[in-house]
Amino acid sequence: MAEQNVETSGLLGWVDRRFPLSKLFKEHMSEYYAPKNFNFWYFFGSLALLVLVIQVVSGIFLVMNYKPDATLAFSSVEFIMREVPGGWFIRYMHSTGASMFFVVVYLHMLRGLFYGSYRKPRELVWIFGVAIFLCLMAEAFFGYLLPWGQMSYWGAQVIVNLFSAIPFIGPDLAIFIRGDYVVSDATLNRFFAFHVIAIPLVLIGLVVAHIIALHEVGSNNPDGIEIKQGPKDKYGHPVDGIPFHPYYSVHDIVGVAGFLIVFAAILFFGPEMGGYFLEYNNFIPADPLKTPPHIAPVWYFTPFYTMLRATTSDFTWVLAAGAVIAALWIFIKARGCGLCRYIAPLVLLVVAVLLRVIDAKFWGVVSMGGAVVLLFFLPWLDRSPVKSIRYRPGWHKWLYAIFIIDFLALGVLGTLPVTPEYTIAGQICTVIYLAFFFLMPVWSPLGTFKKVPSRVTFRAH
Repeated sequence: MAEQNVETSGLLGWVDRRFPLSKLFKEHMSEYYAPKNFNFWYFFGSLALLVLVIQVVSGIFLVMNYKPDATLAFSSVEFIMREVPGGWFIRYMHSTGASMFFVVVYLHMLRGLFYGSYRKPRELVWIFGVAIFLCLMAEAFFGYLLPWGQMSYWGAQVIVNLFSAIPFIGPDLAIFIRGDYVVSDATLNRFFAFHVIAIPLVLIGLVVAHIIALHEVGSNNPDGIEIKQGPKDKYGHPVDGIPFHPYYSVHDIVGVAGFLIVFAAILFFGPEMGGYFLEYNNFIPADPLKTPPHIAPVWYFTPFYTMLRATTSDFTWVLAAGAVIAALWIFIKARGCGLCRYIAPLVLLVVAVLLRVIDAKFWGVVSMGGAVVLLFFLPWLDRSPVKSIRYRPGWHKWLYAIFIIDFLALGVLGTLPVTPEYTIAGQICTVIYLAFFFLMPVWSPLGTFKKVPSRVTFRAH
């Protein structure tokens, strides 16, 4: 039976008898049925794959002329920009691609949040996706030091020093990461190895796992309906699905064309984007004796950097109070469950005490990292009876809108210098961000939900 599906002649037949090329193409493209009601939000998955290819290819060409040496790194970047034929194009393609990667990934994750793409049976797809996001953050951080400019050097110095706030092992861990007592040539070589070899290998593996897991359970859609469980045609294919190729492979070309127009416009006319994609201080060689007046990470890290800065000693009182309130609420509500009623409140009370005992710098690191780690638990935090935002109560949409505005505000605050007013604003935004997720089990099942149709809603266009 299997032999009937294998090409028996020509080069393709020769390959198919030794490698399942046609089988893979059918399973993941021509015979992979995706819901027929995809909208523009579904461009961003394929765009993320496109940008990954751009980053890998441009990175290979940059490595050909880059010198991972503290005395030569900055000069080698200047050499690439000024002397290597097309070097400026490759360098700006890589730097612009880094920012566009995060734009695409943030929008891709936002679509998952809107349509409940993290809900059963796609929990593992979401977990792989968040792991990819963490790898991207690590990859961007390690690559940020490589130009060896002022902001690269001092940004790495600040971030690595954060690890010293971890009790007991922190100082030794910071020295291990740097390979020295300060950011130096050893640090540059370590970061180069991680950026060029280690993280890309993990990242590509996670992307493959993400796609395989997605194609195993099937794609979600704006209605949140499982087409595999719906009616089938006489061939056993979902009636509400269409083959990914050629329909969505051609459909995605529209998104790719639009993306490349925007990408090229930034690349040729504004690669620094006013200092947000490439900071002005990074065009100055790193000087360990001269600290920039305002150290801030690249824009895609700023929401989490704001949470770090917002966690002051006074703010830990607010977090401790929140932990105590949560402990009391669980104790009152979790009736009939000994583990939930006693253990969870006890853990929260211990956390409340530790918030006042351990230095606030450590809790800043925890809040910054925890803001990302929280995303792993989203499939179990959301208790809504429906997946898609289309069928949720209207006030749920307002909560999502507040969350988006709050995240953007965190990003803007992270680019601004530290002042008492901005610190308070950052603390308010941090509380809103954390409350959105921690209170999700409470608010997500509340309200009047619309009836979900049995078939996907589709209008030809």
